[in-house]
Amino acid sequence: MRFRLIFALSGRLVLIYCIAPLLFCLFSIGFGYWQEMAAFGWTIVLGGIPAYVASKWFREPAVIHRAEAMCVVALTWLSAAVISGIPYFVAGRLSPIDALFESMSGLTTTGATILTDFTRFSKMLFFWRATTQWFGGLGVISLFVIIMPRFGIAGRQILFTESSSAAGEALDVDVREHASKLILLYIGLTMICAFGLYATQMSIFDSAAHALTTLSAGGFSPNGASISGYANPSAEWVLIVFMILAGASFPLQYKVMTGFRNGAWRELFSDPEWLVYLGVAIFGGLSVGILYNNVLTEESFRTGLFQSASLISSTGFASLDYNEWSDSAKAVLVLIMLVGGCAGSAAGGPKVIRHILAAKHMARELKQSLMPNARFNITLNGKVVTISQVRAIFLVIMLYGIGFVLVGCLLALTGQELVTAFSAALACLGNVGPGFNSIGPMGSFGGLPPIAKIILIGAMWVGRLEIVTLMALLHPLAWRSARWSDPEVVRRRLPKVRQRRERLRTGAVLNDEQSNLHDSNRNE
Repeated sequence: MRFRLIFALSGRLVLIYCIAPLLFCLFSIGFGYWQEMAAFGWTIVLGGIPAYVASKWFREPAVIHRAEAMCVVALTWLSAAVISGIPYFVAGRLSPIDALFESMSGLTTTGATILTDFTRFSKMLFFWRATTQWFGGLGVISLFVIIMPRFGIAGRQILFTESSSAAGEALDVDVREHASKLILLYIGLTMICAFGLYATQMSIFDSAAHALTTLSAGGFSPNGASISGYANPSAEWVLIVFMILAGASFPLQYKVMTGFRNGAWRELFSDPEWLVYLGVAIFGGLSVGILYNNVLTEESFRTGLFQSASLISSTGFASLDYNEWSDSAKAVLVLIMLVGGCAGSAAGGPKVIRHILAAKHMARELKQSLMPNARFNITLNGKVVTISQVRAIFLVIMLYGIGFVLVGCLLALTGQELVTAFSAALACLGNVGPGFNSIGPMGSFGGLPPIAKIILIGAMWVGRLEIVTLMALLHPLAWRSARWSDPEVVRRRLPKVRQRRERLRTGAVLNDEQSNLHDSNRNE
């Protein structure tokens, strides 16, 4: 663990992220938002200067270790969240804790908000709020894959720290090597979504803001009533499609779109994760639609499917206040929240692939108990899944379960009633967004006490890094070889230092001899 390298890499990545507030500072000047201009200016100064100083420590290493990559990702997310909260603090007049809550919710694409009065933010701040979610969804991590090699470090090591190494979770090699094309897909889908929303009579600002927060599976809306505030069924159908795409695997979408003529579309009917994900979303929509209205109509199906797509993709939009629904409908929504999106997507949660492999492992163990001498393998897409990969999956699922119970209990100890406490834990740890009761889709986290907000800020941060990253850093093994710099660099410097000292010592001796010779000649 080399602290100099960690701070230097994080500084360089944060410095790149500071381009965003720089652009918003220029936009604020152009549109006459002077208070916001000052806020983004302070963001550049307070975030850019320390990042620039830290980046000057960078020296190209031969390799970056996994623990160091985990530290870089965790520190970069935290630093970017702190920087992103400065405009809320300066221009939005939020308290430091509220500003950090809103920015962490944005960058982790959680979508939980502390805002109760949506009139206190200008359009520039709302657009900044949406943009932070867009960067948090896929842009930041994908940019790491392109930028890190320019620093002399394999960017995929950074990418791996966001997910366990289970089969089907890692992005395809070709897609990783062409991450720029993946980002173009992300940008393209965002633009198509914005045009689709604009075609439904949404304003340009609302269309752009919702497109940014839809493809990132974020869920921030400039309207306090979320999507229900627009009363636009056509826009809801557009958002249903793109929320499902946001929670689907982007590498799979890339393959299908680029190889459609060659029959790549057939993978949509053979990929088990996509089929289960889509099936759960549709089944959830039908179930919620029936439970919501007792009769399945176009309106009830649209409402149910919208909420199902929103929660399974961890987007968090709401077309109605589901706090008013029956307990049975809420129970279905909780089950959908526990599923999560696909690996390689912008969605949060445990991920569908883990549920599939966990189910296959349990089925294998049951068969093994009936036939102890037989050997059964777990396969996915024709490939055998190793025991170590299954172990990694169960580790993540177990940590999610422990984290959910722990955060829920901590929130209950702060005075929150159980439904609010545990729905907040599920919403923030899974990066889903709204919960139930006072923190429901039409509510706000602003009424929670400061200590509860701090707990949820940590839960969002840990949840976005899929728990394992930060939990692994708490292990003593990660810090056993902690040092400021690389010993290789120190060893390379030692000979130069010794040579310099030898030259100085030799030069001093020669000067003494010359001085003595000069004195003897003068005496003669």
